[in-house]
Amino acid sequence: MTLLALRHVTKTFGGVRAVDDVSFDLAAGEFLALIGPNGAGKSTCFNVINGQLAPDSGKVMLDGADITGLPPRAIWRRGVGRTFQVAATFGSMTVAENVQMALLSHHGETLRLWKPAAARHRAQALDLLALVGMQDAADTACRELAYGDVKRVELALALANAPRLLLMDEPTAGMAPRERHDLLALVKRIVTERKVAVLFTEHAMDVVFAHADRILVLARGKLIADGDPQAIRDDSLVREVYFGTGKTFERSGSPPGAKS
Repeated sequence: MTLLALRHVTKTFGGVRAVDDVSFDLAAGEFLALIGPNGAGKSTCFNVINGQLAPDSGKVMLDGADITGLPPRAIWRRGVGRTFQVAATFGSMTVAENVQMALLSHHGETLRLWKPAAARHRAQALDLLALVGMQDAADTACRELAYGDVKRVELALALANAPRLLLMDEPTAGMAPRERHDLLALVKRIVTERKVAVLFTEHAMDVVFAHADRILVLARGKLIADGDPQAIRDDSLVREVYFGTGKTFERSGSPPGAKS
C-alpha cells in the first residue's frame, strides 16, 4: 500500500532547479534510499516532503491526503518523523528527559510545562530507549554520550510520535563503519516490526546497498534511476553520474518510477 507519493514535484532556487519534476511512491514498511552526488537535490526533496520548503509545483501525498505546503509541525502530527544529518539533543538533560520532551510535544503538553514534567511519560520513554538499545543510559546526560549513541537517542526522539513515515537525512554521518551497519540494521528491524515507511539519504554506499529495499538516484534534481540494489549497481547511467563526468544523465521517456 502506497503511504507517500510525490507527483511532479519541482523546486527552483533562482535559475537552478534543485528538484526537477520528481515523482515516486513509498510503500508502508518499505526501506527506501535516496542517493545522488552532492547538489543532486536530496535535502531539498526531503525539505519539501517535511514542509520546510513549499514546492513550486507538484504534490506531496501522505496516505492519500494532500500535505503539500503544510508546516512541519502539522506534518509531524500526521505521523511523519525526521532525523537530521547533524544529531542534536539537549546536552544538559538526561537521555530519558530528552525523549520525555518529545513525548510531551506529541501529547500536546508543551504549553503546560509549569507543571512537574520529570516523571511524565517516563515509562514510554524507557520503552523507546529499549527499542533503540539505549535504556541503560537513560539517566546519563546526553553530553556524555558517544556520537553513535546520540544518533540512537535521536532515533528514539523521531519515534516518539509513533510515525508512519520516517525521514532520515544522512543517519550514519560521522559514524564508524561498524556503527553505520548496526544503526541501519536496527532501523530496518523497526521498519519490519512496526510497518514504518523509511526514506533515507546516505553517502555511505556500503550501508545503502546492504540494507535498502529499493534505491532512488537523483542527479541535478532529476530522478534518473529507481530499482533494487542490484539493478542500481548495474545501471550504466548511475555509474556515469557517480564515476564518470556526471554531465550527461538524460534518458528518453519519463523518469523511472514516475506515474501520472
